[in-house]
Amino acid sequence: MISHSNIVDNSNNQCVILLHGMGRSRLAMLRLQKHLQSLGYWVWNQSYPSTSFAIEYLSSSVIPQALEACRSQSGRSGRIHFVTHSLGGILVRHYLQQHAIDELGRVVMLGPPNKGSEVVDKISGWPFFRWSTGPAGQQLGTDAASIPNRLKRIDAKIGIIAGNRSSDPWFSGLFKGKNDGKVSVESTRLEEMSDFLEMNVGHTLMMWDRRVLKQVAYFLKEGQFSDKPL
Repeated sequence: MISHSNIVDNSNNQCVILLHGMGRSRLAMLRLQKHLQSLGYWVWNQSYPSTSFAIEYLSSSVIPQALEACRSQSGRSGRIHFVTHSLGGILVRHYLQQHAIDELGRVVMLGPPNKGSEVVDKISGWPFFRWSTGPAGQQLGTDAASIPNRLKRIDAKIGIIAGNRSSDPWFSGLFKGKNDGKVSVESTRLEEMSDFLEMNVGHTLMMWDRRVLKQVAYFLKEGQFSDKPL
């Protein structure tokens, strides 16, 4: 059951839907929520049961609720943006495979496993991993059959921020190149992305980094990341 709705009435007629990552809650996106609210956006930020269901169910249940809430507040004339962390980005991609969002604005993905995660490849069979990540955790490998690698291109203005500083050094040996501790920099990329930014942040707390917050807001406004420090 989804709880903790938090939509704030501001003057901007645009809504931002925040989708946290696996095993997290709306609290993980709270600093980002407050930053965007200070800029005048409506913000939808709710906890969802990321470790209890498969990606297909999460996508088809969470996103429609978020869209309905945004539309009830800002009306059909307002643009609807997404800012996601990790698994949240896969939910958006999955939803847009079969659904169009007429008011869709821009999408910013933070550390998304768009080509899967090498960590899942290695430890998906471990009992603790299966218990702590649930059905969705088993779907995020880097093999061709994984959900992220079966998804087709989506028609959206997408900006991706990848971290290159490991927040989980015990997983470092699982990666061949730069990574954020959970996802390799290369695995975050999409062919259809509009802009890409690599930053010196780790996976777990990247959405709390001041520089990341500013780049997210810049992309929502300009459709690209700033090439200068913010």
